[in-house]
Amino acid sequence: NAFKTKIIFLIGLTRSLSITSAESAFEKAQGERVTLPCTFVLSEEDVGTLDIEWVLIPADIQKKEETIILYSGDRIYNHYYPALTGRLQFTSSDPKSGDGSVDILNLKSTDTGTYQCKVKKAPGVESQKIQLNVLVKPASTKCSIEGSQEIGKDIILKCASQEGTPLLYYDWRRVVTGTQGLPATSVLNKNTGELLLKNASKDYSGTYNCVASNRVGTDECSVELNVTPPINTAGVIAGAILGTLLGLALLAFLVFCCCKKHREKKYEKEVHHEIREDVLPPKSRSSTARSYIGSNRSSLGSMSPSNMEGYSKTPYSQVPSEDFERASGQNQTIASSKEKLPTGSADST
Repeated sequence: NAFKTKIIFLIGLTRSLSITSAESAFEKAQGERVTLPCTFVLSEEDVGTLDIEWVLIPADIQKKEETIILYSGDRIYNHYYPALTGRLQFTSSDPKSGDGSVDILNLKSTDTGTYQCKVKKAPGVESQKIQLNVLVKPASTKCSIEGSQEIGKDIILKCASQEGTPLLYYDWRRVVTGTQGLPATSVLNKNTGELLLKNASKDYSGTYNCVASNRVGTDECSVELNVTPPINTAGVIAGAILGTLLGLALLAFLVFCCCKKHREKKYEKEVHHEIREDVLPPKSRSSTARSYIGSNRSSLGSMSPSNMEGYSKTPYSQVPSEDFERASGQNQTIASSKEKLPTGSADST
């Protein structure tokens, strides 16, 4: 009996420390802040050192829980978990006063998980788990139109968000002066964001607005629908064929002109080459004149006074050079001077 009494006494002491906060689940949007509560009450029997420890319990039960922040011996240690560095702090500047709550700032989707607050002050020990779910608001929502915007056709308006935590819901409305109702033939799928407009008429024209939403936020986009009469398909096809034929004809003409010009240039080169090979270059006038003058000078040098008279009366041919004409004049002067020599010598005799 004494042993049982002692066990009951110890259990009573253990339960003297109690956590008074009751909230156990939070749902927040990415970028917001959250306060995870952990208020407690001590008793006179709790005489040990006060420790307040927050841990993150992984989804995989095979992994160990990780300490993210600790208060012990009137000091705060918050360097355990790098993913929360600079974003995690105790709410109260004096946690030993009975408030061990923590704030997480600028929440991220990766902060989702189960957090546990443990309060120890020997012999008392108490803990509480809190589930945090961080959701992403819808964002980058795009609207588009699928199908031909013609009278009598079925048109599909599409809406989709590039970001956002499921489940996402979509709602369409038409923005028209005096009313925002959708056409009577429209069919809306709130899960996919598609709005089907059957047998469209010109009255369906206008601005359509889509709102994407989940539990933490909304985003929207809009698109302009313009329903027009059907296009004359036969005329469009005929015009396209005619334009193609004209384009091909123009291309063929350009190719023909280029080929013709190329052939003409090739022919001109060949003819010019043949002419250059057949015709010999003419002799130089200056070389002809020099050779002719040289021959005459050699002839004059061999003349004697006895035969000078006969050569002086011989006429020279015309030479097509100014140099030769000057040389010929000089030769005539020399010849006339030599003709006078025999007469002078006879007189002296």
